[in-house]
Amino acid sequence: MQMEQTNERKPATVAAEKSEPKQAGETQEKWKWVERSVWTKSMLQRLEESQEQTKWFSLWDKVWAGDNLAQACLEVILNKGSAGVDGQSTHELSVKMPEITQELQRELKGGTYKPLPVKRTWIDKPGSVEKRPLGVPACRDRTVQGALRHVMEPIFERDFAQHSYGFRPGKSAQQALARVEELLREGKIWIVDADLKSYFDTIPQEKLMEQVRRRVADGRIINLLESYLKAGVMETGKGWQPTDKGTRQGSIISPMLANIYLNPLDHLMEQGGYEMVRYADDFVVLCRSQEEAKEALAKITQWTEQAGLKLHPVKTRLVDASQKGGFDFLGYHFESYQNGSGKKWPRKKSMLKLRQAIREKTGRMRNMSMEQIIKEINPKIRGWYAYFKHSIPSALTGADGFIRRRLRSIQRWRHKRKGMSKGRENPEYPNHYFEKLGLFCMGKAQRQGC
Repeated sequence: MQMEQTNERKPATVAAEKSEPKQAGETQEKWKWVERSVWTKSMLQRLEESQEQTKWFSLWDKVWAGDNLAQACLEVILNKGSAGVDGQSTHELSVKMPEITQELQRELKGGTYKPLPVKRTWIDKPGSVEKRPLGVPACRDRTVQGALRHVMEPIFERDFAQHSYGFRPGKSAQQALARVEELLREGKIWIVDADLKSYFDTIPQEKLMEQVRRRVADGRIINLLESYLKAGVMETGKGWQPTDKGTRQGSIISPMLANIYLNPLDHLMEQGGYEMVRYADDFVVLCRSQEEAKEALAKITQWTEQAGLKLHPVKTRLVDASQKGGFDFLGYHFESYQNGSGKKWPRKKSMLKLRQAIREKTGRMRNMSMEQIIKEINPKIRGWYAYFKHSIPSALTGADGFIRRRLRSIQRWRHKRKGMSKGRENPEYPNHYFEKLGLFCMGKAQRQGC
C-alpha cells in the first residue's frame, strides 16, 4: 500500500486528535475495529502520520486477499438478509463459502468480476402511504463490498467530523441524541430541522467519485466502486433499470459513501461555528438565536444546491424548541426546552410502528397460549424500551397500557365476549396478572432504572 502527498487543498477536519503524534498503543486502541487482515500495525501508524491531502495507492491486492474476503463473507452470513437477483441465500453462501470466496478472488485478480444488478424492493414508511426503496445486492456482491469497505473505511474515517454519528465505528444514534439534548440544555433552542429529499437516490455519482478520488488513487478501486453505482436495479414487473445517480440503500458500502459525500457539509458547519448533529442524511443544527439559525440554513441551502442535492421544501424548517410543537430527530420528539430542561418522547411514527408490530402478534384468532404470545412480543418491547427509555414516563406507561389492552382483548374473545376490552376486564386480568406471565413492563423498568 503506497501513499502520496499531493498539493490539493486540505479538506476541513477535526484536527485536534489528528495533529498529535500517536504512540503505538494509542493507535492500536483507536483503530481496534479495523479488519486486521488488511490493516497491520505499521499501516495504521502510517495512517496516523499521513496528512489530510494524502492519496492512497496500491490498495487492490488488499481487497482480494483471501483472509479479507473470508471475513467479509462471514459477516454477510451472520447478518443474514434476503437473497439478491441470483436467488442465492446466506445459507447457501455458508455451505459453499470456500468455493465462492476462491471464485471471487480469481475474478477480482483476473479483472473479470462484474457485480449483478441490485434487487429492488419497497418497504413501508411508518405513518405514511409512501414506500421506501431498498436495494438487495446478491450475496457474492455483498461479500466483495464488505472486503472493499474493510480497505477504504479507515482512510475516510480519519477525516470524518466528530458530530457525524451514522454508521460509524464507535458511534451510535444514542450518542447523537445525547449530544442534541446537551446542546438544548445549553440554551441552543433554535433548530434548523433539515431534510434532504431522497438523499441516497439523488447523490450525483460523479461528484461523489470526486470526493473518493481525493483520498484513493488506485484506479481498480475506483472502477469497482463505479461498477456498483452503475450496476442498475431489477424490479419485479419492470425488469432492469439503469442507475445514473444515487447509491442504493441496502448496499454494504452505501452508508460509507453517503458519509463521504456529506463530509464537506459537516466541516463547513464546523468552520462556521455551528453545532450540527448528523446521523446519515438526518441532521439538525442547534443555535442560540433565530438569526443564527437563519444563517445556518442559508449556508446549508447554498451547499446543497452546489452539491446537486435538494432540501425538502416542506420538511425543512426553523423551530423554536422552547415552544409547543418542537421537532423530531432519530425517532424522538423534543419540545419545551427552557432554563436547561425540557421533554422528549417517541415521535408519532415511532409509536405507530410499535403499535403495528404488537397488533401483528396479538390477533384474537392466534392459537397460542398467553404465555407464548407474551414470550413472542417481549423481545420487541424490550428492544423498543432500550432505545426510548429516556422518554417522559407517560409515554412508556401509555405504551404499556396499549399492549395490555391487546392482551385483554384476546382473553375477552376466548371467553366469547364481543367488542373491545373494557375497564371491567382489569380486575379479572389486572396488570400483575400479565407480569406474572412474564410480560415486560416498560414503565416499571424505567422506574427501577431511575
